Amino acid sequence: MASRRPSPYPYWFVLPAAVVFVALFLVPTVASFWFSLTRWDLFDAEFIGWDNYRQFFKEPFLVQGLTNTLIYAVVTSGAKTVLGLLLAVLLTSGIWMQGFLRSVVFFPVLVSTIGVGITFAALMHPTRGVINLGLESIGIDGPAWLSDPALALYSVALIDIWKGVGLATLIYIAGLAAIAPEYYEASRIDGATRWQQFWRVTVPLVRPATVTVVTLSLIGGLRSFDIIWATTRGGPGFASDVLASVIYKQYQAGFYGLATAGNVILFLLIAIIILPLTYWFNKREVDL
Repeated sequence: MASRRPSPYPYWFVLPAAVVFVALFLVPTVASFWFSLTRWDLFDAEFIGWDNYRQFFKEPFLVQGLTNTLIYAVVTSGAKTVLGLLLAVLLTSGIWMQGFLRSVVFFPVLVSTIGVGITFAALMHPTRGVINLGLESIGIDGPAWLSDPALALYSVALIDIWKGVGLATLIYIAGLAAIAPEYYEASRIDGATRWQQFWRVTVPLVRPATVTVVTLSLIGGLRSFDIIWATTRGGPGFASDVLASVIYKQYQAGFYGLATAGNVILFLLIAIIILPLTYWFNKREVDL
């Protein structure tokens, strides 16, 4: 009996997604890499090789933006992961007004990031801000949250954590809901304390949620721009500049090739961090 030739029919279902992927991701990615090797404007492009990349790593403020990006991503993702898990455990423990408190924790996620940035820029004003006025009323001199070079980056990170921890909490609540009650019953029979239940049962079994939270938070932290621009615009000086804000400033100044090289570096930075981390998480999950 002659074998039937495979029908090309199923591939037609893949074609629309493939066209969208090529048009909106692959072509712009290749074009960005090409333009990062040129000195270009809206009308002309001159090939200059790796000069934009050499200049990027020679400029102190550009390197500082890269360092700040890594610090910002680690601080925000770490805090969202820890706080998200703790809040999820609290909000699934049957406390009073549990549903209302879940809404309160998740509400900042729904608010405009620019709106949050502008609001906190006013709240954190060193002399007229509500936060420092409240601290002053109890005899504490509040710091210059957004205008002190040593504090600006971490102050913006706190705002980002406040806004984004609700999503991490929601993901962890879903992860906790998937844990069978029998695990906790067995641990109680064995005499486990609440801390032991949390560390030996909850933490290992919410690993898939942890992978999701860490991955999303890291990507968000590495490419963060809007909340930083709305609060400090990268200032004071370059103290809170991250790669995305540095790239934006280079575009504003007309250094399009240098800015495009920064975009490529940001893309590679995210890939270099996220891909091995995801592989490691998945490998650990299989090993378990």
